[in-house]
Amino acid sequence: MSVAIQAVESGSVCAKKGILPGDTLLSINGHEIGDFLDYRFYMAETKLRLVFAQGGKFKVITVYKDEAQDIGLQFDNYLMSRQQSCKNKCIFCFIDQLPKGLRQSLYFKDDDSRLSFLFGNYITLTNLSEHDVQRIIDMHISPINVSVHTTNPQLRVQMMKNPNAAKSLELIGRFADAGIKINTQLVLCPGINDGAELQKTMEDLAAYYPSVQMIAAVPLGVTKFRENLPKLQTYTKETAAAVLDLIETFGDHFKKKHGVRFAFAADEFYIKAGRPIPDSAYYEDFEQLENGVGMCALLKQEFSDALLAEPACDVAGKKTIACGTAVYPLIRSLADAAQAKFPGLELQVVPVENRFFGETITVTGLLTGRDLIEQLNTLELGQALILSASMLRSEMDLFLDDTTPQQLADALHIPVIFTENNGAELLRAIITGEGKLICQNQS
Repeated sequence: MSVAIQAVESGSVCAKKGILPGDTLLSINGHEIGDFLDYRFYMAETKLRLVFAQGGKFKVITVYKDEAQDIGLQFDNYLMSRQQSCKNKCIFCFIDQLPKGLRQSLYFKDDDSRLSFLFGNYITLTNLSEHDVQRIIDMHISPINVSVHTTNPQLRVQMMKNPNAAKSLELIGRFADAGIKINTQLVLCPGINDGAELQKTMEDLAAYYPSVQMIAAVPLGVTKFRENLPKLQTYTKETAAAVLDLIETFGDHFKKKHGVRFAFAADEFYIKAGRPIPDSAYYEDFEQLENGVGMCALLKQEFSDALLAEPACDVAGKKTIACGTAVYPLIRSLADAAQAKFPGLELQVVPVENRFFGETITVTGLLTGRDLIEQLNTLELGQALILSASMLRSEMDLFLDDTTPQQLADALHIPVIFTENNGAELLRAIITGEGKLICQNQS
């Protein structure tokens, strides 16, 4: 194993010792270096013996450093190696339901344990080698985020179409025994891994508490592009309510015994079941926001707190907020609260139907620029359009259909303000017009 050096910072300790771009880092203090995890872990020492391959020969240098010092090496990418892709064919995979013709990066299926550590990505454990497993244990890489879906080995194989899906469940126990913290995710499919299977999965994972810290259950998403894929049903009001009953009962019992709820359902289950979303206290530390667990409760709490703290002032004019159909009732209620405090303010809230993926996709973050343009261009939008930045893919600030924010602003002839998924930020955009990204109409 080794990693190629792309550049060496001028004046750095490695530059002074003759390390050049194109050299290869082989080891640090006798440990082979294969990627950023190895590099980051073994660089923590204050005395470093680094071995390089340079021009067909070995070059050895010794560096003394404190933990904060950068020795000047730069690599081709932040992983220092190729990103690991998913080898599963999950029956519910959203990427398999994307239409053709989108930018290539959207079709990449990530299943990289290093990204779980870096960015909180969820992994399935199915493509870990024994070297990968032992490294996680030896380096105590924690927490890791695991897409479990079910603890029934045979059912997991059926759902993920990968024979390794059964054996990889054993890794949860190995990591737990090593003191690795684990967050788990269940993508639930009606009639497949909910009901009695969900109950068993929650009980099995609870046996590893506190190493397994929590469970987040999210409903599958079904787009209109499921050609040649297994037929799956979406959740109805009744089936979503049945999931909530199981999870809430389990969580209530677990909290009485251990003081934490442990198992949570995504907000979408409450919306589909027509039930009120619990208040913010229910979600404890909001550890599963990325899975849509407690996002609505937190947004409401943040907005209410910010509105209460906002001094009375003369706020006037009209703005429009566009969002997915699922969250529309909540956003409308927040807009009503703002208008009550600032009588001169007019807020129009528009629920935008997802025609790109199909009407069963109701979350704000999957809306496209094309749907926004088509459904807003006949409306009087006022002084500005306010949108959630979750609609934009972070790598390029593009909508999923490659529409740019500037194209949207020009097509609608209005400034567009993007805000983080934060209630205080939303109120600031409403009152002052500030946001994470602002695109002025240039047409």
